[in-house]
Amino acid sequence: MAAHDAWALVCRLFAGGTPVLHASLSPRELGTLPALGRAVRPAALDQRFLLCPYCQQHRAQVWGDGRGGRTCHCPECGPVSVAADDGAALALDEDWLRRKLRLALSIESRDGIDALGDGVWRLGDSRCSPVLLARDLIRLWREPALLERVRIASGTIRVVTPKPRETRGAPFGPGVEWLALEDRFTLYGGGISFLGATGAPPAPQASDPTTPVHGPFSADFRWVILPNVWPSGPIRLTEAQAAVFRSLWSFQGEPMSGERIMRRAGLKSDKPIDVFKVKARDKGKPEVERRLAAYHALVLTQQRAGLYSMPCAAAPSLAPV
Repeated sequence: MAAHDAWALVCRLFAGGTPVLHASLSPRELGTLPALGRAVRPAALDQRFLLCPYCQQHRAQVWGDGRGGRTCHCPECGPVSVAADDGAALALDEDWLRRKLRLALSIESRDGIDALGDGVWRLGDSRCSPVLLARDLIRLWREPALLERVRIASGTIRVVTPKPRETRGAPFGPGVEWLALEDRFTLYGGGISFLGATGAPPAPQASDPTTPVHGPFSADFRWVILPNVWPSGPIRLTEAQAAVFRSLWSFQGEPMSGERIMRRAGLKSDKPIDVFKVKARDKGKPEVERRLAAYHALVLTQQRAGLYSMPCAAAPSLAPV
């Protein structure tokens, strides 16, 4: 239930598109914040108006109390003292959401994310189908030209939005597949997983999280099976290492610069190997050294050109003979 509640909060924050006060969150939502990690961040709000700290029902104007403090004038409660924490707010890191959705949908596009308008983004192409992320489904109904901008002759447009209260079934006509954010995705392993069938968890994750799904990698890239490197079983990777392998996999075996690979992985290092290096304090630890061995076994480096590739990720038509 914790993951479900955390994902519900992510969807609510994205649909709102604005920061929310800590005071407006339910105890259940507050309990999910540690699990969300980088998905949410502190945010600043207009401090001239706050939710009444006493009843938390009315938005009231804030005034100085003449003694260095602040007070708000709630229409229900009257003057109420305002503490510094009463204005604390948080917001969804929407860049994080868009990056993780691209990974969940196996976006193959080499291009970045395109903003098509306020609250509408093209995430790229998933299996030759354009993918749109929108904050509001109703806007796409009112502005069908947004769909026409990405429509292709022989492909289906996939639209990802939060669920409106009124909508049931398929809100679009032929050629457009709607993926409700709340129902078709979920949090998993520090990222987002796509639920292929409504309400059904990904089969490999439900049975065994180490099951190979992407070549030698598990569904979330946190495990890699390389019998020639480590015959004793799956190798568990750190979150950063999994992000690097996931990024390399997305390029389908094509050589890419280290900067681009690390940017797609959401990391600040310049080279993929940086997150695999064995630190002095970890020398001699098998679990650390076999992660580095996995990197050397899977990643092809062109040092002079500064390019990196993962041959096992190549599409069948591009795989080396």
